[in-house]
Amino acid sequence: MSQSYETILLDRRDRVAVITINRPEKRNALNIQTRAEGAAILDELRADDSVRVVVITGAGDKAFIAGADIAEFADRTAIWQREIMLERGLFNAVDTFPKPIIAMVNGYCLGGGCEVALACDIRVASETASFGQPEINLGIIPGGGGTQRLPRLVGEGKAMEMILTGEIIDAKTAFNLGLVNHVVPADQLETKTMEIANRIAEKSPIALRLAKEAIKVASRSNLDEGLRREVDLFALCFSSADKDEGVTAFLEKRKPEFKGK
Repeated sequence: MSQSYETILLDRRDRVAVITINRPEKRNALNIQTRAEGAAILDELRADDSVRVVVITGAGDKAFIAGADIAEFADRTAIWQREIMLERGLFNAVDTFPKPIIAMVNGYCLGGGCEVALACDIRVASETASFGQPEINLGIIPGGGGTQRLPRLVGEGKAMEMILTGEIIDAKTAFNLGLVNHVVPADQLETKTMEIANRIAEKSPIALRLAKEAIKVASRSNLDEGLRREVDLFALCFSSADKDEGVTAFLEKRKPEFKGK
C-alpha cells in the first residue's frame, strides 16, 4: 500500500484483502479518522487488480464495529454533522466498491457498524455476534444508510421495529430475518468467511463486477429498468477474454484461468 493507516490493518491473502478496523479499546467504534482511512484504503484496493475480493472485520473477538464514536457527537451542530455525513466516507466507499466485499462479523455490530455490514455484499457472522440500530436511544436516527438498506434486507415492518425500539438481536435471529448469510461458531468464522471469499476470487473479475452491478440495480430501480440493464451487462461480458476462457474451459472440461481481461 502507498499509505500507512493508524486505525486500519490490511492483510493480503493471495487474491483476498482483509481489512481490520483496529480500535479494540473502543470496540472498533468509528470516528472521523477511521471512516476516512477506511474509504482511502478501499480506493487503493479498487485500483489493485491483484485483489479480487475484500473482507472487512474488527480487531479482537468482542466487536465488529460497536457503532460510532459517540464522544465526537457532543459539540456538533446540525450543519456540521450534515457536512460530515455528506462527505465521501466509509459507508459510501463500501457501497460503491466494485469488487465483492464481505463483512466478517465477530461481535457487536451496532449502529454505524451495522450500517457498514449492510453496505457489504455478503455478511458472515459468529454465533456471538449481535446486530442493531440503537441510535433512537440517543435521540437520533441511523445516518449511514440504516433506514434505507435495512428495510431492503429484512422488510419494512421488522426494520421499523428494530430502528424504532433500538432492539439488538442475536446472530440466529439476524440469520432468520435474512440480515446475514451464514452464522457459524466463533472458532469457524474466519475459515467460513475465507472459504466463501476464495470461491468468489476464483471467478472472472469482470463477471463479478458486472454481476454485482446488476444485482444492486434490482433494489434501486423498477423491474423493466433492471431487466434492460441486466441484458446490457450480460452482453458486455461477451467482449471479455474471460468469457472466451470460460466457454473454452467448459468445452474442454477443465478449470478456467481467468485473467480479468
